[in-house]
Amino acid sequence: MIPWLERGDAFPHLDTALRQPNGLLAASADLSVARLRMAYAHGIFPWFNPGDPILWWSPDPRMVLRPAELHVRRSLRKRLKRGDYEVRVDTVFRRVLDACSAPRDGQAGTWITDEMIDAYCALHTNGYAHSVETWIDGELVGGLYGVALGRAFFGESMFTRVPDASKIAFVHLVRQLERWGFALIDCQMRTDHLASFGAKEIPRRAFASQLAELIHYEPVGVGKAEDAAGEAAVATAGFPAAAWAARGFDDDLMREAVDVRVAATRQ
Repeated sequence: MIPWLERGDAFPHLDTALRQPNGLLAASADLSVARLRMAYAHGIFPWFNPGDPILWWSPDPRMVLRPAELHVRRSLRKRLKRGDYEVRVDTVFRRVLDACSAPRDGQAGTWITDEMIDAYCALHTNGYAHSVETWIDGELVGGLYGVALGRAFFGESMFTRVPDASKIAFVHLVRQLERWGFALIDCQMRTDHLASFGAKEIPRRAFASQLAELIHYEPVGVGKAEDAAGEAAVATAGFPAAAWAARGFDDDLMREAVDVRVAATRQ
């Protein structure tokens, strides 16, 4: 059995999560900004099917990528160097979620429901959720979205309409997060795709311990939110939309970093 959370209830301790299914922790009917921020700050994320209660998860082990450990395959390195694309941030957030929610090959649908899209758009409006987008010839062809708290980024989903489009967005994101001092990207659960970029599994307790520190760091140039009592709480949003746009993506730095780091991972 898992507990049902009423609005305002704290999440149970991560050690109480089920082993099967791995990481199932609680259920609720609340996808508010406050609930989602509380969840991510504790290493918990929502995942549920249409018509089901909102289920909250924290699997063990946890798949993470440290930005400095990104691996870029030789073929992707060549694609990045072509430079026939543009990477934008937070320009069409809802469109990215809509694209991520589209059925994949062999699937009738995805877990990204209209309710989830509305909830993450609210997170975006409040500066916590971000999209990274790949554009070619003025068309959105791939991208991803996730949540930023302090110096941790939580990846949620990605999509692609042309080969490598989501990978381009991902590599640019990782390199920029490294530049901004982010120490951890949460990939949630293991996939071979993420492992190919250098993501690794770590124990949930280690993940939670690192996260508890990282969410309170201030990213470069960004202050902290205040809680209801007026005291500093979780560092805001990583980078609100205005800050992302102002800083942009440093293409020269990006290409230099890829050239240097790919040498050891040629395949």
